[in-house]
Amino acid sequence: MTDRTPIWRQIADTLRSEIAEGLYPAGAKLPTEAQLAARFGVNRHTVRHALGALAEEKLVVSRRGAGVFVAMAAPADYPIGRRVRFQQNVAASGRTPSREVLRIETRPARADEAEALKLSPHAQVHVFEGLSLGDGLPLAQFRSIFPAARFPTLPEALARHASVTAALREAGVADYIRASTRVSATLARATRAGLMKLSEGAPLLRTEAVNVDLQGEPIEFGISWFAGDRVALTIHPDIHPDGG
Repeated sequence: MTDRTPIWRQIADTLRSEIAEGLYPAGAKLPTEAQLAARFGVNRHTVRHALGALAEEKLVVSRRGAGVFVAMAAPADYPIGRRVRFQQNVAASGRTPSREVLRIETRPARADEAEALKLSPHAQVHVFEGLSLGDGLPLAQFRSIFPAARFPTLPEALARHASVTAALREAGVADYIRASTRVSATLARATRAGLMKLSEGAPLLRTEAVNVDLQGEPIEFGISWFAGDRVALTIHPDIHPDGG
């Protein structure tokens, strides 16, 4: 008589295969225990056993109050130095870079934006906001602020290219460098967590940076929120740890 494979193992094998096929990609949330129990016609204890086996294999991770998620690949290294270029950094990590634009608009500058860009209070600025992705998974949400008077046609260029470097080149800035970077830790609130496909309260790395042209004039003030378990920020020796 042949021993039958335990039901929990059959469930684990099925979910493992679906993860391998990409039906549940890295970072994706699996159905709830109740949903899986209904799908396979078993009780939740059996489902829990199957999920526990996948967790031991490090294929999934459980987050209290949020659910069970497909484990991430090793965090992508994201170097921060004098020349920070999203496309190059993500491609160098072995992932395919892309961007999702959330908004492009022109409005008066906030106080911190005007200070960073050395503008008069309430001067007009262009706002470029979106998601930076690697292999289709959000690595960061970004917000870039530019002086509108210097770059009157920049919104149209950003809409065409979805690339800051390409848009600035079209506007006459052939090259630019990072003047300062400040890194801090925070947690993902509901709206940002939803956009970045994270659980609420997930750790984020927040960066504030000022980019300048080769004459030292500020051209971009940027804020980015990096997913803490998807990106490892690496500081290059060409900038100081305090962002100077």
